[in-house]
Amino acid sequence: LPGPPFTHQQMPSKMVYYGQTSCEQDTERYLDVVKYVFSYYKKEVPLVINTMGWVKGEGLLLLIDIIRLLSPSHIVQMDMYDWKAMPPLTPEHVHFSAGLHTKGKQQSKCKQLGVGSMESWTYPEGEDVSAAQHKLLYVHPEFPRAGVAGEARVHSTILRDMSILGYLGHLQSPDIGAVLPLHSLVPYQVPFNAVALRVIHTDVAPSNIMYAVNASWVGLCCIPEEVRCQTEGPVLLTQTPVCDCLGFGIVRGVDMVKKLYHILTPVPPANLRLVNCLLLGNIAIPNCVFVGQQGIEGEIPYVTSDYNYSI
Repeated sequence: LPGPPFTHQQMPSKMVYYGQTSCEQDTERYLDVVKYVFSYYKKEVPLVINTMGWVKGEGLLLLIDIIRLLSPSHIVQMDMYDWKAMPPLTPEHVHFSAGLHTKGKQQSKCKQLGVGSMESWTYPEGEDVSAAQHKLLYVHPEFPRAGVAGEARVHSTILRDMSILGYLGHLQSPDIGAVLPLHSLVPYQVPFNAVALRVIHTDVAPSNIMYAVNASWVGLCCIPEEVRCQTEGPVLLTQTPVCDCLGFGIVRGVDMVKKLYHILTPVPPANLRLVNCLLLGNIAIPNCVFVGQQGIEGEIPYVTSDYNYSI
């Protein structure tokens, strides 16, 4: 509400790094993440849940799962002009409809026969109907092209890049007038065996893991298990953990001789002491970070134009 998100960034109370711009590939982990974050909500203050814009097909079913999981008191549903694909998310619709990973409740016989109103519904004894008690506030815009999907996709990409650049802006010293390029900033040195490593969105052979991690955006996370490694590392996780994310960084180099990651991050040192896991997703560092490096003679590191688009 106060403006574009990159202009007023704040550290969240609880954060998990999902690592992808869409949850289509792994909706079960997405729900696990929602449960994990929501479990820390103490209900001392009102909570506004901003849902995704994916409301067709499986996205709608996933939304029903989330509503059933979180049991909100109110739902604000903003319809699109001249678009009837999404039904009103009334308490009865959510209660009886199947979600993507949850089942809807069976309707009572009197309802199936079309008898009676909402007040005359009967639920089996002991059944929890809290998820079916929300108030629906339905908003229908009267102007055309409201919420056109294609435009929203382009805007979200730009806003995501701006958010990453805004976050990286915290690396700059407030005392220096000029903005320093990232390659002139001093990174942290992190031993391979001090942090566990996991690529979230795809399988990477252990022999290629350093190629994937180098020059990448990573979530700096804390897993409950102690990272123990008898060798010099790296320590590779076999499954993606649902765990606290304390911030983000760029792996700006990998020293294979000294077995060190070189990481740039604005996360304060007190929090970095808790980090024992690096999660790599498919969130890309904005192109301008690579292309706009200052003082580079010859080829720009990590950038190539010699690329075969047929593959």
